[in-house]
Parts: sequence; C-alpha cells; structure tokens
Amino acid sequence: MNKNKGWMLLLTMLLITSLLAACSSGGGSSQAGEEISTDPADIKGEITVLTQRTDIVDTVFKDYAAEFNKEYPDVKVNFQALADYEGQVKIRMSTKDYGDVLMIPTSVPIADIPDFFEPLGTYDELKDKYTAIEERMVDGQVYGIPTVITFSGIIYNKQVFKDAGIAEVPKTPEQFRAALQLVKDNTDAIPLYTNYASGWALTQWEADLPTVAGSVDYVNIDQPNTDENFVAGKPHYELYKVLYDAAKNGLIEKDPTTTDWESSKADLANGKIATMALGSWAITQIQGLTDTPDNIGFLPFPTNASDVVVPLAADYNIGMNVNSENKPAAKAWIDWFLAKSNYAVEQGGGMSADKNAELPPILDQYKDVTFSTLTPAKEGQEGLVDKIDNEGEIGLWQPDFKKRIIEAAIGNRSESYDDIMKDLNDKWVKARTELTK
Repeated sequence: MNKNKGWMLLLTMLLITSLLAACSSGGGSSQAGEEISTDPADIKGEITVLTQRTDIVDTVFKDYAAEFNKEYPDVKVNFQALADYEGQVKIRMSTKDYGDVLMIPTSVPIADIPDFFEPLGTYDELKDKYTAIEERMVDGQVYGIPTVITFSGIIYNKQVFKDAGIAEVPKTPEQFRAALQLVKDNTDAIPLYTNYASGWALTQWEADLPTVAGSVDYVNIDQPNTDENFVAGKPHYELYKVLYDAAKNGLIEKDPTTTDWESSKADLANGKIATMALGSWAITQIQGLTDTPDNIGFLPFPTNASDVVVPLAADYNIGMNVNSENKPAAKAWIDWFLAKSNYAVEQGGGMSADKNAELPPILDQYKDVTFSTLTPAKEGQEGLVDKIDNEGEIGLWQPDFKKRIIEAAIGNRSESYDDIMKDLNDKWVKARTELTK
C-alpha cells in the first residue's frame, strides 16, 4: 500500500512539473529555434513591442499598427516606449517580461544573445535579403536585423549652396574648401559648423575614414597593419586636414567653444549654416525643423580616392523575446516592419536593411557611389584597432584630438597640424609595436 502511494505521488509530481513547463513556454507556442508560421490565417492574439522612440510611439507607431492589421486583422499590437531604453530593458531582461519584440540592447554580450532572443533564421537563409546581419549572429543563427542602416558624410543646405554660387556638389577636398569659401564670400551662413562644444559631434568625422581611403578594407584590414596611420597622404591625415584648413581659413563658427547642438540643427535647416559632418540619422531631425525639408541634402565626404565609398553601419537590431508566448505574431510584426513600414527612411534617417530596397530619395543622385559595410578584421585581429587606440591613448572615437586640431588652427595652440599628426602617429606606432610583438 505504501509503495503504491509512493508511485502515485511521483506520477502526480511529474504531471505538475510538465504542466508548469508548458505554461512557462507559452503552452502551445513555438519553442526556441522551431519554424514559425507567418500565414495570416494562422496568426492571432496579442503582442507587445518595446521601442526607444518615445517621440513617435503614440503617432507613427499607431499608424504602423493600423497598416499591419490590414494584413493581420486578428493581432493586437501594443507598444511600450522606454525613455532610458538600455537601462530599463536590461532590468526587465532579468525576468521573462521584456515584450515580444524589441530592439536588442547593445549591452547584451553577443555570446549571451541566444539566452534571450529567438533565432530569426540562419545566416545562409538571410544573407541575400538583409545587410549587416552579422552583428547579432551566433553559431550561424541570426538573432537581430538592423531597423536602419545609416551612412555618414556631409549634410548640407542646398539653398545656401545655390545662393553661394556653388554650381556642382563638391567631390574632392579642394572642391569642398572652395565651396566653403564661396559660402563665406557670398552669404551670411556659417560654411562649416563643427559643434566643437558638444564633443561627441566631432567624433562623427571618424566615420568618414573609409570614404577618404576609398576602401571598405581600410579600417579593419589595412589600418591595424600600418605604421603610417597619420602620415601625410594617408587617410587619417587627409580626413582631418579638411577640418584644420576650414578652421584655419575662418570657415567655421566664430567661437567654437560656444556651439550648441540643438540650435545648430535648426540653423542648418533654415540656412544659417551650410554644412555639418554627421551621420544620416540626423537628416530627419534637421528636416523636421524647416518648412522646406527638400533643401536638406547629403553628399559623400570629399575624397581624392578613385572609388567613392560611403560606409554603412547598423542602428538598433530588432529581435524577438525567446520567451514570447506568441512567436508567430511577433515574427509577422518583425517581417512587416522591416519590409513595409519604411521606418528606416522616414524615421531613421537612413536606408533599409533589405538589400532589394531602393535608395532613399536623398541619395538618388549618387548612383556611382558604393554604399557598403566595412570588411571585418582578419581572423586573430578582431578588435585590434580598438586595442591599439586604447593602448596609445589616441582617441579615434573621442573628441580630444579633433578639438586640438581646431584650437591649433584658430591660434589657441602653438603647434602645427603636422605636429599633431606626428604625435598621433608616434603613439600609434608605439602602441602597435607593444601589442603585435
């Protein structure tokens, strides 16, 4: 009798355990890695989408949901916008409650992504459809797809260029300097606004290094293997010479130390500033501050390279909570959002990750330009550029030496441009030697 009671107790415990397991995984929902149906006839229920876009969550995103429901009428989409997105999502990810669809926080280590996110497909399945999907890939599985692919260069006011008498968009550093001089001579606009005081805006220049080099290989392949990173004629030297010459010739704001980022956007939008070196993410922000948004244009950073290359970089990657109880609806939303919302162009100031998508209108004139992601580092050299940069305390993506260049150009420092470049190159060589010996 006692033996039978023991077996009955064991069977009861096993049954309860299996029921709890089913509940924790969403009952009949798809398990991690299983194929998920996206047939509208099969998809119904409710999902929650987390977003960092507090500015458009109650307007644009509701319009997205209405359009989505035309194809998936039985799905209710809820949105939650988080002001401190990275911080708040990180806390929520300590539980299973972090929405069904969300932007993958950049703080999540790549190796840990499978613990929190559902695979969206294999690399081989998605590589011909989407750009820059390698960033959130683990063991051949893709866990995130970029919502926006951004590009870097010069954002400019077309009307100011026209008023200045600039007939053609400048392509080389010499043409760009001449254009800035025409702006100074013929208009009241500031030719090139540096946003010196913000600090971070000066780091935007570094993104244009591949354009000056004319190669997507330079940053991760050539740069870590050279001792001439800041030598005359080399990409870094030529890139920042544009900044130095503009400052030296009085083609920047009168007092760089008093610049203001927010007002600079409005001033570029309304013709008080001619150009700024920024990423495409700023385009829609600037266009939104003027009644003539078509006056805001983009041009590749001026270069003497034979091939004009504009580097592409991924913004936030959209992903699916591995614990979602409605993965079919979540997957349907992700697919629809990437393919049909036009978020990348209209709200992200960039281009779609979809390789079949057309270039955004602002890039229509650049059919002969190569838009491409950077070549990854060689095996064994992953992260070497950052290691050399940190070891040498150079600050490729910090504002310090950019400010130093401006200060030297306007006479606030006694050193020359070549003095600065030699100092940076000496630091580079020393650090590289230490790390590669």
